Amino acid sequence: MADHAHSDSAAVQAQLDRLTALSPGRDVLGLERIEALCQRLGHPERQLPRSFHIAGTNGKGSTSAFLRAILESAGRRVHVYSSPHLVRFNERIRISGQLIDDALLAALLAEVLDVAEGLAPSFFEVTTAAAFLAFARHPADDAIIEVGLGGRLDATNIIPAPAVCGIASLGIDHEGFLLAAEDGVPDLPPIARIAWEKSGIIKPLSRIVTQKYPQNVAAIIDATVRQMAVEQYWTEGRDWWVSADDVGFRWHAPTGGIARTLYPALAGAHQWKNAGLAIAMARAAPGFVPDDDAIASGVAAARWPARLQRLQLGLLHDIAAPSPVWIDGGHNVDAAYALADFMAKKDAQFTLVMGMLANKDAAQFLQILAPHIACCIAVPIVGHEHHDPQAICTFAKHAGIPDCRTAGDITHALRLAHKSADSRPILIGGSLYLAGQALSANAQLPD
Repeated sequence: MADHAHSDSAAVQAQLDRLTALSPGRDVLGLERIEALCQRLGHPERQLPRSFHIAGTNGKGSTSAFLRAILESAGRRVHVYSSPHLVRFNERIRISGQLIDDALLAALLAEVLDVAEGLAPSFFEVTTAAAFLAFARHPADDAIIEVGLGGRLDATNIIPAPAVCGIASLGIDHEGFLLAAEDGVPDLPPIARIAWEKSGIIKPLSRIVTQKYPQNVAAIIDATVRQMAVEQYWTEGRDWWVSADDVGFRWHAPTGGIARTLYPALAGAHQWKNAGLAIAMARAAPGFVPDDDAIASGVAAARWPARLQRLQLGLLHDIAAPSPVWIDGGHNVDAAYALADFMAKKDAQFTLVMGMLANKDAAQFLQILAPHIACCIAVPIVGHEHHDPQAICTFAKHAGIPDCRTAGDITHALRLAHKSADSRPILIGGSLYLAGQALSANAQLPD
């Protein structure tokens, strides 16, 4: 799937149009182009503040959000590079806590594109180079850099050894890119190959923090850690772990846990592990370490849009009221299990408004959610290759969902949802792009 963006700023859009004409129009893995691009720019990737590099199939964005909030609660200035954006391209680059403004973004994109002749860099590679320029030129204490796709060959992986590498939840996604046969790559089962690709961010002199994985997956990461002779290696279950406590969680470590309950604003018990990973990364880092007060405040303050986000009062909520409306961008099997767990704890049948990109497994996603869905309303994802809404209804029927309908857009879908059951909770899900379109239609822009 090609990445792309549109902007309300004429200056930014002019550069995005240049990028569209220059780039190959598809996802491309490999470090050759980004290395050449950054060399022409004076190697901004070597001029970053203390950095945290985060990979994972699911949860890396939420982990980044928790880590940023913890560090900022301790008074740190933090840059963040993340993807994809939901509504505005600017969401990808955060400078000392603030989304990059249009004037600076346009100037940085122009600077990168001006030196990109003959390289044919991808959309993500140009964006990454622009982020590194921004971070190199603006003082900060820390930089949080989220992997775009995979790890080993992701454009972000040209950074020197970060202070801490973090690896979040691992599962099967982006199979067409991450499981392709390649010379010199070990022949491994799919999930082990995914782990091998993600562990490619591990570098000598870095400290490593991971979540807990099945033994065959953990063995891949353990082997990479040994090969790289890393400085310190913390893994969930041995060096840190979380446990439920009332409506929050506790963070534990043999070297000393946090003696209070932590209350994340992000919904879902799966977010406890993401918060736990962020805490472990903050504590494992060389140099400044936040105290327990900053950790507690940060966990409570962290926000990450379209991850079980409650829709605010607004355009769409007025249509759907009085039903609570949740938005989630999860689009793979692991995300479906997390959503199913959330729904089960709500002890209610949901109306699911669903759209999904064509390269995702809509049938299995619906199979997992089916016990908690009374009605599915399938919608297209405008501007992207997506499953036909009627095909989604066929998948829903085979999954045992009793009622499925189609709608032309989010607004129409929520009108149908409101008519079908006034008090039934609603989940808009299946795609980050769909979640972004819902937030845009609701005038609820991520900030």
